[in-house]
Amino acid sequence: MLTRQTLNTVRRIVIKVGTSTLTDNTGRLDQTYINALAGQISALRQSGKEIVMVTSAAVSVGVQRLGLAGRPDTIQEKQAAAAVGQGILMQIYERVFAEYNQIVGQILMTREDSVKRERYTHLRNTFNALLRQGVVPIVNENDAVAVDELKIGDNDTLSAQVASIVDADLLIILSDIDGLYTANPGSDSTARLISEIPQITAGIESSAGGAGSKHGTGGMFTKIQAAKIVVSSGIAMLIAPGRPADVLSRILSGEQLGSLFLSRRDRLRFRKRWLAFGARVKGTLVDDGCAAALRRGSSLLPAGVTQTRGVFDGGMTVSVSTLAGQEIARGVTNYASGEVDKIKGAKSADIEQLLGYKEYDEIIHRDNLVVMAEGRQ
Repeated sequence: MLTRQTLNTVRRIVIKVGTSTLTDNTGRLDQTYINALAGQISALRQSGKEIVMVTSAAVSVGVQRLGLAGRPDTIQEKQAAAAVGQGILMQIYERVFAEYNQIVGQILMTREDSVKRERYTHLRNTFNALLRQGVVPIVNENDAVAVDELKIGDNDTLSAQVASIVDADLLIILSDIDGLYTANPGSDSTARLISEIPQITAGIESSAGGAGSKHGTGGMFTKIQAAKIVVSSGIAMLIAPGRPADVLSRILSGEQLGSLFLSRRDRLRFRKRWLAFGARVKGTLVDDGCAAALRRGSSLLPAGVTQTRGVFDGGMTVSVSTLAGQEIARGVTNYASGEVDKIKGAKSADIEQLLGYKEYDEIIHRDNLVVMAEGRQ
């Protein structure tokens, strides 16, 4: 498990840079900062690190180029701004990285790339091929074509999915905030920065604030959701301010910058990683008494389920949560929601009597179950 003292040992890093970090107060790209960032990333590459960069700001750049008064409200206007801004953004990255003799390549993603297993696998192979050739992949959501049901939604979540797909050692989110605080530092003078988060508890989640800056879409809430994805995959995550000089090398040298989310000790196998964070979750099973058993590796039996939320069929991915809404696990259900409603709370031996048939003893078999970060051993 990575600690501050061992961050310098990481080999594969995903670096996400938010809109508020890439732009100035007017929403325009800060060319000086981008050049310095490219220098830092190129230096890491030359030291033997493999780097994937997740970038925001395509919509912001498009807004400026089109002369709009502010960030668009409609999907169509955002897509138009993204279509214009994405090309400009990549031209800038190509130019500044070339000054350091570093090759970059563009990857645009939608949610379908992670939801469909075949596309998820192909995407992973593409990343690996680029990294083997010393390229820095630069990733953004394909906002120009993604509609609501295909959108990942924010680049914090995108960066977490990318880190999981490429099996990174570390995800670094560079932002305009210093890290995770115990309370909102803007309104609470007693708020203190949390340097290390060993587990993402309900208290940690409740400390998340609202929306981010006026030019971006992310806030602390989305960053904590991203952390849940990566730490459950066995990947550490660090939120840090993006503007300090040489911030990346300082982070990797162990300096106390930002907030470090520690990963679970075991890494999820590729199939389970896709199952937990690639497949679309179709519903929820509420299990308020068997969390400890699931975390020890048990299957989810009917006796432990108290209710269902949503409508789903057998073979779909569902979430398992407590009554209070804290997610325990995700997995592939053997039974549809209507069937679960009939057998919940019952013993496995009674399934056939209740349904008229029995194909499985378990609602979710342990081989198709992924325990989330809160339950790491």
